[in-house]
Amino acid sequence: MKTHRQRWRPQLALHFVTRYRWRNGTALAADRMKAMRERRRARGVRELRLIVPDARSKVVRRRIAKEVAGLLRSRELDALGWIESVSEFDAR
Repeated sequence: MKTHRQRWRPQLALHFVTRYRWRNGTALAADRMKAMRERRRARGVRELRLIVPDARSKVVRRRIAKEVAGLLRSRELDALGWIESVSEFDAR
């Protein structure tokens, strides 16, 4: 009796599909990015890249825990109260 892995064989595509123009047989990455940005601008959106700390890193988690431990509860509650009061302006 064959196992699942022995019966199932992935099918490989023998051609590449792209919607970008090709130059000398290869699509240039810069051209693809430019076309993508133009399509997004036409839709009224743009790319935004964020660099954030990696929460999977033990070093980062330790640093965040240390910073959180140093927070004063009263000041954080004041900040949250201010954020809530300001956010009411957005509902209008």
